[in-house]
Amino acid sequence: MRIGHGYDVHKLQTGDHVFLGGVKIPYQKSLIAHSDGDVLLHSICDAILGAAGLGDIGRHFPDTDPQYAEISSRLLLTKVGDLAGLKGFSISNIDATVICEGPKIAPFSTQMIENIGNDLKIDSTRINIKGTTTEKLGFLGRGEGIAAVAVCILDE
Repeated sequence: MRIGHGYDVHKLQTGDHVFLGGVKIPYQKSLIAHSDGDVLLHSICDAILGAAGLGDIGRHFPDTDPQYAEISSRLLLTKVGDLAGLKGFSISNIDATVICEGPKIAPFSTQMIENIGNDLKIDSTRINIKGTTTEKLGFLGRGEGIAAVAVCILDE
């Protein structure tokens, strides 16, 4: 068994939606990023890569490479899952938390879990997604960004 941890954060700007867990969520702001800015999927990618000893998302998909401009993070997640599989690992479980004052995560968590399960080819019962706030503290509490943390257990 191997354990990995992932973290990602992106700044918010005026907009009309955010992508979280591969779900396009209507919102009065958008995330600033080279890709679609899906902090949840980015943190899960880093957790998987970390558990597999494969570095981090920036090493595999650098934001200086134009081929990843505005790419769907679901494609990145699928590639990361494939990389872990090629190293002989299977995903035991994923637990992740989105940290923001808005949008609310709960109404979208079921679809997020389905997306992640489909992209990683694992049963959705192995995935848990939740949201929390910072009680209006710090840059996340002021609504300046969205962050996510994830842990992943891989089996050899």
